[in-house]
Amino acid sequence: MGDLLRKLILEDGTEYTGIGFGSSQEALVELVFNTSMVGYQEILSDPSYTGQAVCMTYPLIGNYGMNEDDYETVTPTISGFVVREYNDEPSNFRSCNTLEEIMKRYGIVGISGIDTRSLARHIRNYGSCKAIIADACISKNEAMDKLKGFEFNKKVVSCVTTREKYCIGDKSGHCHVVAVDCGMKQNITGMMEKKGMNITVVPYNTPPEEILSYKPDGLFISNGPGDPQDVTETIETIKALRGKLPIFGICLGHQLIALSYGAKTYKLKFGHRGGNHPVKNLLTDRVEITSQNHSFAVDMQSLKGTPLEITHINLLDNTVEGIRCVRDYVCSVQYHPESAPGPQDSAYLFDDFLNMIKEFKEGKADA
Repeated sequence: MGDLLRKLILEDGTEYTGIGFGSSQEALVELVFNTSMVGYQEILSDPSYTGQAVCMTYPLIGNYGMNEDDYETVTPTISGFVVREYNDEPSNFRSCNTLEEIMKRYGIVGISGIDTRSLARHIRNYGSCKAIIADACISKNEAMDKLKGFEFNKKVVSCVTTREKYCIGDKSGHCHVVAVDCGMKQNITGMMEKKGMNITVVPYNTPPEEILSYKPDGLFISNGPGDPQDVTETIETIKALRGKLPIFGICLGHQLIALSYGAKTYKLKFGHRGGNHPVKNLLTDRVEITSQNHSFAVDMQSLKGTPLEITHINLLDNTVEGIRCVRDYVCSVQYHPESAPGPQDSAYLFDDFLNMIKEFKEGKADA
């Protein structure tokens, strides 16, 4: 790791100076924070962080290196990492690369030596914001001019979706599911494959007629980056297919399902990002410890007048964490059951999806 001084400057003018690592390029980003104590490899490679720089509140990052098995995508699209202390000499038998080596490979900018507690508090108070990570020689005026001209990409899902369909799993599996890729984490399809699903992954803008042509038993809508209201193609697909197929959504998929029924979404002040968010299942009265990564949430009041009912709520701020429509065989959750922070608190959701598919088939047979 080099000793090049680097600055982090927020859109309100707040400045931090630290040591650069990873790519040496300049990065204009949306700045957010994550409270997870482990999992920086999964965070670095999660497509939902596209265009963002993540401040890690756990102070030591890089100490167990990077391995070949825990990537959430083949090509990471996160923009930056902000850490208190970066360790460039990892100790773990699975480690194949240092964090900095991977960041350099994919053009990800890093800055260490930052007071991440102070920065996380600032984001909590001010909200997620635009920021720039640049060489220390940049002036505040120059940085502020660049930030004023910086706009978030409204078509970010199109940057991370698969370009063409592909298949995962054993074709002799329990059922065939089409997964709409809006920036899907690999661990999701891994969990579905373990449950015996044969999965056909398709781009986010695949027409409903094409999806039906694959004769699936169910439809899955994935996580992904950005504002859900910008993903109009997937919203229209859900509208066309609800009631025709059982549908399960996670994170962005949850928000898109809500929008397809006429509900509304809004941007949270600083989002939910971490591995210890308590969520209550209103159907069972059980509390799950969940992994979360999202900037937007479903407006609870907007669900009134729709056929959707709330199934899960966040116990920290009472935001909507799960919905369902029994009539249409549709359900979704805001959090990530495949991340297993509990560790198995939420794994039942994939079984619920399988049961919903079975019930849908039985209902069609009886009809």
